[in-house]
Amino acid sequence: MKVVILCGGMGTRLREETEFRPKPMVKIGTKPILWHIMKHYAHYGFNQFVLCLGYKGEVIKEYFYHYMLHSNDVTVKLGQDRQITIHENSLVEDWEITMVDTGEQTLKGARIHKIAKYIDDDFMITYGDGMSDIDINSLVSFHKKHGKIATMTGVSPRSSYGQITAEDGKVLDFIEKPKFDEGVVNGGFFIFQKKFFDYLNPNDDCDFEIGPLEQLTKEGQLMVYHHKGDWICMDTYRDSVFLNNLWKKGQAFWKA
Repeated sequence: MKVVILCGGMGTRLREETEFRPKPMVKIGTKPILWHIMKHYAHYGFNQFVLCLGYKGEVIKEYFYHYMLHSNDVTVKLGQDRQITIHENSLVEDWEITMVDTGEQTLKGARIHKIAKYIDDDFMITYGDGMSDIDINSLVSFHKKHGKIATMTGVSPRSSYGQITAEDGKVLDFIEKPKFDEGVVNGGFFIFQKKFFDYLNPNDDCDFEIGPLEQLTKEGQLMVYHHKGDWICMDTYRDSVFLNNLWKKGQAFWKA
């Protein structure tokens, strides 16, 4: 089952970073958030990826084209018989990555439609900015069991604000970005049967959530897998700082 990752948006609310790189290439630690997402899927055995590129997509292509250079020790011999030797290690990812230019201004539904030729059977879709500790195998089992066209993941997000517990004006507890206990929102991590492409079209204004998912809902073909663990979207610079702090403290909940 291939994993399609939407990597084409401009990330305007993260302009501090996305002025220079596409949003999925903003780093958590030393690796782009895109790498962290792919690493999570690969942990469950899903290592074939299709990346829907758009805004500054060449940055993503160049990153993976030179990935071996980025990830390993290298010996360079200069002179007329110039040679480059890459000293591989056991940590090199065994991934197959298809990168498709789907247009800079294209909406998500059209991006997905443009990669149909690379899809053979049921496939997964996720956004290029969402981190979670979701069990992908449980999600797949849920999808296969109900037999409908589509599965989406519902999550309980973290608050954008710190939560204070106080008594008589004295702060007893403070939690930055606490997790809501109630309410479920779209957390991405979709699975679709191939017939989902019938709900899309190649026009650049074909959306994903508005239109196709609404139609599936009307037809009773969209099911939700409720993930009760952690999830966060890197939507703003503040989110980026928060995720990097979790990584530095060894509290990265998405790390397999």
